[in-house]
Amino acid sequence: MKFNPCNDVCTKEGTHCEGCGRTHEDIAELKKRVMAVVNFAQMKEYDNVEVFAEAVGKSVLKKLQKV
Repeated sequence: MKFNPCNDVCTKEGTHCEGCGRTHEDIAELKKRVMAVVNFAQMKEYDNVEVFAEAVGKSVLKKLQKV
Protein backbone atom coordinates (compact mmCIF):
# COMPACT_ATOMS: atom_id res chain seq x y z
CA MET A 1 0.00 0.00 0.00
CA LYS A 2 1.34 3.43 -0.89
CA PHE A 3 1.04 6.32 1.58
CA ASN A 4 -0.50 9.49 0.19
CA PRO A 5 0.05 12.64 2.26
CA CYS A 6 -2.64 15.23 2.80
CA ASN A 7 -3.01 17.63 -0.12
CA ASP A 8 -5.41 20.04 1.64
CA VAL A 9 -8.42 18.86 -0.41
CA CYS A 10 -10.02 17.07 2.55
CA THR A 11 -13.46 15.48 2.49
CA LYS A 12 -15.31 13.81 5.33
CA GLU A 13 -18.02 11.99 3.36
CA GLY A 14 -17.84 8.23 2.77
CA THR A 15 -15.06 6.00 4.05
CA HIS A 16 -12.16 7.68 2.25
CA CYS A 17 -10.95 11.25 1.82
CA GLU A 18 -11.35 12.23 -1.81
CA GLY A 19 -8.25 14.45 -1.58
CA CYS A 20 -5.61 11.91 -0.50
CA GLY A 21 -7.56 8.66 -0.88
CA ARG A 22 -6.76 7.46 2.64
CA THR A 23 -9.43 6.11 4.95
CA HIS A 24 -10.80 8.48 7.56
CA GLU A 25 -9.76 5.89 10.16
CA ASP A 26 -6.14 6.00 8.90
CA ILE A 27 -6.12 9.80 8.92
CA ALA A 28 -7.51 9.94 12.48
CA GLU A 29 -4.99 7.36 13.76
CA LEU A 30 -2.02 9.17 12.20
CA LYS A 31 -3.26 12.51 13.53
CA LYS A 32 -3.46 10.99 17.03
CA ARG A 33 0.12 9.70 16.80
CA VAL A 34 1.47 12.97 15.41
CA MET A 35 -0.23 14.88 18.21
CA ALA A 36 1.46 12.58 20.74
CA VAL A 37 4.85 13.60 19.31
CA VAL A 38 3.82 17.27 19.28
CA ASN A 39 2.65 17.05 22.89
CA PHE A 40 5.97 15.45 23.87
CA ALA A 41 7.95 18.28 22.25
CA GLN A 42 5.74 20.88 23.92
CA MET A 43 6.10 19.18 27.30
CA LYS A 44 9.90 19.27 26.91
CA GLU A 45 9.68 22.93 25.81
CA TYR A 46 12.23 22.44 23.05
CA ASP A 47 13.42 25.72 21.56
CA ASN A 48 14.53 24.00 18.35
CA VAL A 49 11.43 22.08 17.31
CA GLU A 50 12.64 21.93 13.70
CA VAL A 51 15.67 19.90 14.79
CA PHE A 52 13.45 17.67 16.95
CA ALA A 53 10.99 17.02 14.09
CA GLU A 54 13.82 16.23 11.66
CA ALA A 55 15.44 13.84 14.16
CA VAL A 56 12.14 12.03 14.75
CA GLY A 57 11.61 11.68 11.00
CA LYS A 58 15.12 10.31 10.46
CA SER A 59 14.73 7.90 13.37
CA VAL A 60 11.42 6.56 12.03
CA LEU A 61 12.87 6.10 8.55
CA LYS A 62 15.97 4.34 9.90
CA LYS A 63 13.88 1.93 11.94
CA LEU A 64 11.53 1.20 9.01
CA GLN A 65 14.46 0.44 6.72
CA LYS A 66 15.73 -2.18 9.20
CA VAL A 67 12.45 -4.11 9.11
